[in-house]
Parts: sequence; structure tokens; C-alpha cells
Amino acid sequence: MHRDSSHRASVLQYVSQNIRRLRTEQRYSQTLLAERSGVSRRMLVAIEAGEKNVSLTTLDLIAEALGVAFSTLIQAPEQRDSARIDQLAWAGQHPESRAVLLGSSSARREVELWEWTLGPGEYYASEADAEGWSEQIYVCSGCLTVVIEGGEVRLQAGDFYIFQSNCRYAYRNDGDQPTRFVRNVVI
Repeated sequence: MHRDSSHRASVLQYVSQNIRRLRTEQRYSQTLLAERSGVSRRMLVAIEAGEKNVSLTTLDLIAEALGVAFSTLIQAPEQRDSARIDQLAWAGQHPESRAVLLGSSSARREVELWEWTLGPGEYYASEADAEGWSEQIYVCSGCLTVVIEGGEVRLQAGDFYIFQSNCRYAYRNDGDQPTRFVRNVVI
């Protein structure tokens, strides 16, 4: 999954706990999960013991066999916000090469990927989306305020936020520099 030893232990521990818990809840033996996923029983034993560094492809196969999202396998079991993952999932040979799964939402039909820039003082307001829609926001630079019925969330560069968008919401740049952010609309 990744080579960064400072994060490897916790993520491998989450993967181990989650696979074992989900397999047990579904009353799958390791042999049955191995057959359904195409991952060897020996590999599953090592993963559940927290002894095996596992590829993203292998985790995808296991998640599919268990009928869960990939993010379910790497998320901290005690995490209360199921949309917020924020876990290092892969690190390359170069110290700056990494992949962090920030969050996840269910999708019924599609996901739209948007790149946004708001100039200083700019404001974008939206009507409520349909029930079941959500948005995932990642701020690349600047500062973004997400205004949602009942409150505001202020995000700095590197922050992300996931919310159900079946209510009125808005994006606002309160800063004196342009704000760039990535927006996923999950339909």
C-alpha cells in the first residue's frame, strides 16, 4: 500500500481490522473470501495479521468481494464521519510521491470533477441539489468559506470538506487573493 513507515503501521492495522471484521460479519471464511476475491488465502492471512504490505489493486479485489467501497477498508474503524478518510494509501520511491484518499461518497449515477477559481470577494450561491447528492471540496490555494444552511466552514489550502448538498449552499472568497479549489459533485 505504501512505504512510509510512520503511517504504514496504522493503515495496515486499519486494513487488517476492517477486513477481519467485515469477513466475520458476512460469515466468510478466509478460504471463501480468497475464492471470491481471487486473492490467495495465504495473502489474506498475512493481511489480517497486519504483516503484509498490500497493493491498491488487491484491496480493490477484496473490497469488491466483501461488497464494500475501497475506502471502507483503509478508514480508521473508530472514524465517526464515514465520508472523511484522510489516509495515506500509497507512497512511491521519491519522498514527495504519495496518494492520500481524502474522502468518499456514494454515487448513484456519476461524479462530476470541477476546477474552480473565485476572485477576492467573489460569492457563488446555489439552490439545493436533489436528495442524495453530495459535494467534495479540496482547496488548492487561498481560503474558501463554504456557507451551508445553519453555518459556515472556512477552508485553507490543503483542507477538504464533504457535505450533503440537498440544501442551499454557497462558496465565498473572503481573502485578498484568488482561491482555487477542486469540486466533485457526486450524483
